[in-house]
Amino acid sequence: MKIKWLGHSCFLLTSHNGVKVLTDPFDSSVGYDVPRVIADIVSTSHDHFDHNYIQAVQGDFFHANETGHFSHKGIEITGISVFHDDKHGTQRGKNIIYKFVVDGIHICHCGDLGHGLTLEQVNEIGHVDILLIPVGGFYTIGPDQAIEVAKMLQPSVIIPMHFKTKAIQFPIEGVENFLEKMGGERFGKQEVEFDKASVGLTPGVLVLEYV
Repeated sequence: MKIKWLGHSCFLLTSHNGVKVLTDPFDSSVGYDVPRVIADIVSTSHDHFDHNYIQAVQGDFFHANETGHFSHKGIEITGISVFHDDKHGTQRGKNIIYKFVVDGIHICHCGDLGHGLTLEQVNEIGHVDILLIPVGGFYTIGPDQAIEVAKMLQPSVIIPMHFKTKAIQFPIEGVENFLEKMGGERFGKQEVEFDKASVGLTPGVLVLEYV
């Protein structure tokens, strides 16, 4: 399975047999190049412009934008209801955490998670091999809460997202603070490949580079 970071919270997951999952596509106002790709599955964690621009996606795709359990082209999908803020959604609304099972690897995409997780939510999410988690703060959890969430979910690999880069002007932090507190390394590439064996051998935190 391959994971490619297209900027912000948008990743392209590609299974060994070519099934493609795109998470949280964004529009041109974000600053990164709009991810105009062909996908079989597109997930949108919530209806904000930097997470729901499905108009850019090509192909006949299954749109995951609800909670519950789904399956499409051999990919298992679970959507768990959480909030975009720490005031039970009263400030920024709801958010959906999606967990995908691709090639036997459990990938959890937190969307714009705005609070720590309850034990019930952790149980709903279940086993996680790879955690895609926001670390930039302001609109989402920041480095400290991201670390707490990671400790609760205990993934083998953590890939930070939704942080400040030269491409965007959002008032959020870069990834440096999270890396300093959590450890890890910059991968130096936009895409990384895993199988069940290599997930456990990868350093805990892996920062992909936007190209």
